[in-house]
Amino acid sequence: MDRILEKKTGWRVAFTKKALPWWLGALLGIFIIYLIARPNNKTLRVDKDTLTVSAAVKGEFNDYIRVSGRVQPMTTIQLSSQEGGMVQTILIEEGSKVKAGDPILILSNDNLDLQILNAEAELAEKENILRNTQIQMEQQKLDVRQNELEYGTNVEKLRRAYEQQKALYEDKLIAREDYLKAKEDYELSLKKYDLIRERSRQDSLYRGTQVDRMEESLENMLLNMQMIRKRKGNLIVKAPIDGELGLLDVVLGQTIASGAKIGQINSVGTYKVEAQIDEHYIDRVVAGLEATFERQGETYATSIRKVYPEVRDGKFKADFKFEGEQPDNIRAGQTYYLNLQLGQPEEAVIIPRGTFYQKTGGKWIYVVNKDGNKAVKREIRIGRQNPQYYEVLEGLEPGEKVITSGYDTYGDSDVLVF
Repeated sequence: MDRILEKKTGWRVAFTKKALPWWLGALLGIFIIYLIARPNNKTLRVDKDTLTVSAAVKGEFNDYIRVSGRVQPMTTIQLSSQEGGMVQTILIEEGSKVKAGDPILILSNDNLDLQILNAEAELAEKENILRNTQIQMEQQKLDVRQNELEYGTNVEKLRRAYEQQKALYEDKLIAREDYLKAKEDYELSLKKYDLIRERSRQDSLYRGTQVDRMEESLENMLLNMQMIRKRKGNLIVKAPIDGELGLLDVVLGQTIASGAKIGQINSVGTYKVEAQIDEHYIDRVVAGLEATFERQGETYATSIRKVYPEVRDGKFKADFKFEGEQPDNIRAGQTYYLNLQLGQPEEAVIIPRGTFYQKTGGKWIYVVNKDGNKAVKREIRIGRQNPQYYEVLEGLEPGEKVITSGYDTYGDSDVLVF
């Protein structure tokens, strides 16, 4: 028989099948509200003992950078051979003190020796030719002089004959033909005598010019000979200045080309420090900036004497000169670590340097809350930096604590919970 179902009322209605859609709608609404209201921050739990926590403080920011420099002689002169040849003898070893003019090594050059022998033989041949030419010219001079005397004597004889014939002709004692013949012979002899004298003068000028040219040629050959002999002396490589033989890159039996670099001479007593500086500072580093370094408990002062404009591998070069005393045991090649002052100390908010900078580039940092149980990411702006501190321009107040250790394992977390 049929059973009469009792209709549920009150709170029991909520547990009926008809109420199921309402339950589902309520749960969906609660979930949507949770999604809207929940915080978006990504949280990561970390071990506080692995962190480096530092405080931001208001203090004096000293604007300097640390650079490494290598000691170099203030003056370095390249050592090279003016003549090519084979290394025969090495007289001085590297590191030895030298005086200007001291022989360092001796070269040999057979071709140069052969050139000297050929030049000497050619010079001797030219000298013989000049002597023979001078003898021949002197003989020609004597022959011309003799002809001139003979013609002069002949002119005098014909003159007397002409005058005699002229007197006899005037007295009508001889024929006119005899008189004219005597006159023509005399006049012809005068003309020949004038030609002989002109020839003598021209020969004298020619001989003088020829001798001058040959003597000039002989002098040039003698000068060439002296220069070749001087080249022989250049086979001995000598020190150009007083100093220290810092490098000698040769071995016995090695063939060296003319002008090739074989070593260097370093001046002794004055040194400079040559440093490589990151190109980030190229606009701030200028001649005259001061730098200091410590050596064996003493502080030494230097200043920039020259900045080189060329940038290589992200660095540029600068030379520092000593202001005052130099270290007693200074040696070329030593490495000094200099603190280069870029500006005057100023009051600023500063934090210690840390490896966090490699991850953030100084644009943000994790700031620890007052309770010390978590750290929250915050945007900041970092200005200058030195080997110890960063200058914080915006985002931090003195007294706040930040995490300065590395952030490589934190990903993009916004909150670190200790």
